[in-house]
Amino acid sequence: MKFVLSLVALLVGQAAAFSSPPVSARTSALADCLTKEQVLAEPDCTELGKRVWDPLGLADLGSDETLAWFRHAEVKHGRVCMAAFVGWWATGAGLRWPGEIDYSGLKYSDIPSKGLEAWAAVPAAGKAQILMFIGFLEWGDEYFAGKAGEHYLKGGVPGKNYVPGLYDPFNISKNKSEERLKKGRASEIKNGRLAMLGVAGLYFASTIPGSVPGQPPC
Repeated sequence: MKFVLSLVALLVGQAAAFSSPPVSARTSALADCLTKEQVLAEPDCTELGKRVWDPLGLADLGSDETLAWFRHAEVKHGRVCMAAFVGWWATGAGLRWPGEIDYSGLKYSDIPSKGLEAWAAVPAAGKAQILMFIGFLEWGDEYFAGKAGEHYLKGGVPGKNYVPGLYDPFNISKNKSEERLKKGRASEIKNGRLAMLGVAGLYFASTIPGSVPGQPPC
Protein backbone atom coordinates (compact mmCIF):
# COMPACT_ATOMS: atom_id res chain seq x y z
CA MET A 1 0.00 0.00 0.00
CA LYS A 2 2.92 2.30 0.66
CA PHE A 3 3.79 2.03 -3.05
CA VAL A 4 0.19 2.74 -4.03
CA LEU A 5 0.08 5.83 -1.85
CA SER A 6 3.41 7.07 -3.11
CA LEU A 7 2.02 7.13 -6.63
CA VAL A 8 -0.46 9.80 -5.58
CA ALA A 9 2.30 11.69 -3.81
CA LEU A 10 4.30 11.82 -7.02
CA LEU A 11 1.83 14.30 -8.45
CA VAL A 12 2.87 16.89 -5.90
CA GLY A 13 6.56 15.99 -5.90
CA GLN A 14 7.05 16.18 -9.64
CA ALA A 15 5.25 19.48 -9.98
CA ALA A 16 7.50 21.01 -7.34
CA ALA A 17 10.66 19.45 -8.72
CA PHE A 18 10.65 21.33 -11.99
CA SER A 19 12.02 24.85 -12.16
CA SER A 20 11.61 26.41 -15.57
CA PRO A 21 14.55 28.08 -17.29
CA PRO A 22 14.12 31.77 -18.07
CA VAL A 23 11.82 32.29 -21.06
CA SER A 24 13.51 34.23 -23.81
CA ALA A 25 12.74 34.98 -27.44
CA ARG A 26 16.42 34.96 -28.34
CA THR A 27 18.01 32.43 -30.63
CA SER A 28 19.36 29.36 -28.86
CA ALA A 29 22.85 29.83 -27.50
CA LEU A 30 23.37 26.06 -27.45
CA ALA A 31 23.95 25.00 -31.03
CA ASP A 32 23.48 21.32 -30.20
CA CYS A 33 20.09 21.69 -28.49
CA LEU A 34 17.21 20.06 -30.35
CA THR A 35 15.32 22.57 -32.48
CA LYS A 36 11.64 23.33 -32.12
CA GLU A 37 10.90 21.34 -35.27
CA GLN A 38 12.75 18.29 -33.93
CA VAL A 39 10.95 18.37 -30.60
CA LEU A 40 7.50 18.79 -32.14
CA ALA A 41 8.12 16.05 -34.72
CA GLU A 42 7.05 13.50 -32.08
CA PRO A 43 4.40 12.31 -31.62
CA ASP A 44 2.63 12.52 -34.99
CA CYS A 45 -0.69 13.78 -33.51
CA THR A 46 -2.75 11.75 -36.00
CA GLU A 47 -5.80 12.02 -33.76
CA LEU A 48 -5.65 15.83 -34.12
CA GLY A 49 -5.30 15.80 -37.90
CA LYS A 50 -1.51 15.63 -37.58
CA ARG A 51 -1.45 19.16 -36.21
CA VAL A 52 0.11 20.24 -32.93
CA TRP A 53 -2.63 21.33 -30.53
CA ASP A 54 -1.26 24.55 -29.08
CA PRO A 55 -4.06 27.16 -28.96
CA LEU A 56 -2.11 29.39 -26.56
CA GLY A 57 1.06 29.35 -28.65
CA LEU A 58 3.19 28.06 -25.78
CA ALA A 59 5.64 26.44 -28.21
CA ASP A 60 6.60 29.92 -29.41
CA LEU A 61 7.27 31.44 -26.00
CA GLY A 62 11.03 31.18 -25.98
CA SER A 63 14.15 29.52 -27.31
CA ASP A 64 14.84 25.94 -28.38
CA GLU A 65 15.97 25.20 -24.81
CA THR A 66 12.62 26.41 -23.46
CA LEU A 67 10.69 24.03 -25.71
CA ALA A 68 13.05 21.15 -24.87
CA TRP A 69 12.35 21.83 -21.19
CA PHE A 70 8.60 21.87 -21.89
CA ARG A 71 8.80 18.46 -23.56
CA HIS A 72 10.99 17.04 -20.79
CA ALA A 73 8.46 18.22 -18.20
CA GLU A 74 5.56 16.84 -20.25
CA VAL A 75 7.10 13.37 -20.50
CA LYS A 76 7.89 13.24 -16.78
CA HIS A 77 4.48 14.49 -15.71
CA GLY A 78 2.90 11.97 -18.05
CA ARG A 79 4.82 9.15 -16.39
CA VAL A 80 3.81 10.39 -12.95
CA CYS A 81 0.15 10.53 -13.93
CA MET A 82 0.20 7.05 -15.48
CA ALA A 83 1.55 5.72 -12.19
CA ALA A 84 -0.84 7.89 -10.15
CA PHE A 85 -3.89 6.71 -12.09
CA VAL A 86 -2.99 3.07 -11.50
CA GLY A 87 -2.27 3.82 -7.84
CA TRP A 88 -5.58 5.63 -7.40
CA TRP A 89 -7.40 2.72 -9.00
CA ALA A 90 -5.57 0.13 -6.88
CA THR A 91 -6.43 2.05 -3.70
CA GLY A 92 -10.08 2.25 -4.67
CA ALA A 93 -10.11 -1.45 -5.59
CA GLY A 94 -9.05 -2.31 -2.04
CA LEU A 95 -5.59 -3.65 -2.81
CA ARG A 96 -3.37 -3.45 0.27
CA TRP A 97 0.08 -4.51 1.42
CA PRO A 98 0.15 -6.76 4.50
CA GLY A 99 1.45 -5.48 7.82
CA GLU A 100 1.78 -2.00 9.27
CA ILE A 101 2.67 1.27 7.56
CA ASP A 102 4.57 2.70 10.56
CA TYR A 103 5.67 1.89 14.11
CA SER A 104 2.52 3.37 15.67
CA GLY A 105 0.53 0.31 14.64
CA LEU A 106 -1.32 1.85 11.67
CA LYS A 107 -2.04 -1.01 9.28
CA TYR A 108 -2.15 -0.80 5.52
CA SER A 109 -5.64 -2.27 5.76
CA ASP A 110 -6.70 0.78 7.81
CA ILE A 111 -5.95 3.16 4.95
CA PRO A 112 -9.15 4.55 3.34
CA SER A 113 -10.08 3.48 -0.19
CA LYS A 114 -10.50 6.98 -1.62
CA GLY A 115 -7.34 8.43 -3.15
CA LEU A 116 -7.05 11.80 -1.40
CA GLU A 117 -8.22 10.37 1.91
CA ALA A 118 -5.60 7.63 1.60
CA TRP A 119 -2.85 10.22 1.12
CA ALA A 120 -4.12 12.24 4.08
CA ALA A 121 -3.93 9.12 6.26
CA VAL A 122 -0.22 8.60 5.59
CA PRO A 123 1.87 9.77 8.60
CA ALA A 124 3.80 13.02 8.13
CA ALA A 125 7.13 11.22 8.36
CA GLY A 126 6.06 8.88 5.55
CA LYS A 127 5.06 11.80 3.34
CA ALA A 128 8.42 13.46 3.99
CA GLN A 129 10.30 10.28 3.05
CA ILE A 130 8.34 9.96 -0.20
CA LEU A 131 8.94 13.58 -1.23
CA MET A 132 12.64 13.43 -0.31
CA PHE A 133 13.05 10.27 -2.39
CA ILE A 134 11.38 11.98 -5.37
CA GLY A 135 13.71 14.95 -4.97
CA PHE A 136 16.70 12.62 -4.89
CA LEU A 137 15.57 11.01 -8.17
CA GLU A 138 15.19 14.43 -9.79
CA TRP A 139 18.66 15.47 -8.70
CA GLY A 140 20.13 12.17 -9.87
CA ASP A 141 18.51 12.45 -13.27
CA GLU A 142 19.94 15.92 -13.86
CA TYR A 143 23.35 14.92 -12.51
CA PHE A 144 23.80 11.73 -14.53
CA ALA A 145 22.39 13.31 -17.71
CA GLY A 146 24.98 16.08 -17.46
CA LYS A 147 27.74 13.62 -16.64
CA ALA A 148 26.87 11.55 -19.72
CA GLY A 149 26.99 14.67 -21.88
CA GLU A 150 23.42 14.02 -23.05
CA HIS A 151 21.41 16.62 -21.14
CA TYR A 152 18.07 17.44 -22.77
CA LEU A 153 19.09 21.11 -23.06
CA LYS A 154 22.29 20.13 -24.88
CA GLY A 155 21.11 17.79 -27.58
CA GLY A 156 19.88 14.90 -25.44
CA VAL A 157 16.44 13.31 -25.78
CA PRO A 158 13.87 15.15 -23.60
CA GLY A 159 12.34 12.79 -21.06
CA LYS A 160 15.11 10.19 -21.19
CA ASN A 161 15.88 8.77 -17.76
CA TYR A 162 19.49 8.68 -16.54
CA VAL A 163 19.10 7.40 -12.98
CA PRO A 164 20.96 4.04 -12.96
CA GLY A 165 18.64 1.08 -12.50
CA LEU A 166 15.44 3.14 -12.33
CA TYR A 167 14.20 2.28 -15.80
CA ASP A 168 14.98 -0.82 -17.83
CA PRO A 169 17.48 -2.27 -15.32
CA PHE A 170 17.92 -5.36 -17.51
CA ASN A 171 18.69 -3.23 -20.59
CA ILE A 172 15.89 -4.82 -22.62
CA SER A 173 15.69 -1.84 -24.98
CA LYS A 174 19.37 -2.06 -25.88
CA ASN A 175 18.79 -4.04 -29.08
CA LYS A 176 15.69 -2.15 -30.22
CA SER A 177 15.94 -0.31 -33.52
CA GLU A 178 15.72 3.47 -33.58
CA GLU A 179 12.35 3.15 -35.30
CA ARG A 180 10.93 1.05 -32.45
CA LEU A 181 12.38 3.41 -29.86
CA LYS A 182 10.83 6.38 -31.64
CA LYS A 183 7.44 4.64 -31.73
CA GLY A 184 7.74 3.85 -28.04
CA ARG A 185 8.52 7.48 -27.18
CA ALA A 186 5.51 8.67 -29.17
CA SER A 187 3.21 6.15 -27.46
CA GLU A 188 4.53 7.17 -24.04
CA ILE A 189 3.80 10.84 -24.67
CA LYS A 190 0.26 10.11 -25.87
CA ASN A 191 -0.49 7.74 -23.00
CA GLY A 192 0.94 10.28 -20.57
CA ARG A 193 -1.33 13.00 -21.91
CA LEU A 194 -4.36 10.75 -21.50
CA ALA A 195 -3.27 9.86 -17.96
CA MET A 196 -2.96 13.55 -17.05
CA LEU A 197 -6.58 14.03 -18.09
CA GLY A 198 -7.55 10.86 -16.20
CA VAL A 199 -5.93 11.95 -12.94
CA ALA A 200 -7.44 15.42 -13.27
CA GLY A 201 -10.84 13.77 -13.68
CA LEU A 202 -10.33 11.66 -10.55
CA TYR A 203 -9.22 14.70 -8.57
CA PHE A 204 -12.19 16.84 -9.55
CA ALA A 205 -14.59 13.94 -9.05
CA SER A 206 -13.30 13.51 -5.50
CA THR A 207 -13.34 17.21 -4.60
CA ILE A 208 -16.44 18.40 -6.52
CA PRO A 209 -19.17 15.73 -6.34
CA GLY A 210 -21.02 15.31 -9.62
CA SER A 211 -18.44 17.24 -11.66
CA VAL A 212 -17.52 14.14 -13.67
CA PRO A 213 -20.64 12.44 -15.06
CA GLY A 214 -20.76 8.70 -14.46
CA GLN A 215 -17.75 8.68 -12.12
CA PRO A 216 -18.48 6.87 -8.83
CA PRO A 217 -17.04 8.25 -5.56
CA CYS A 218 -13.25 7.98 -5.62
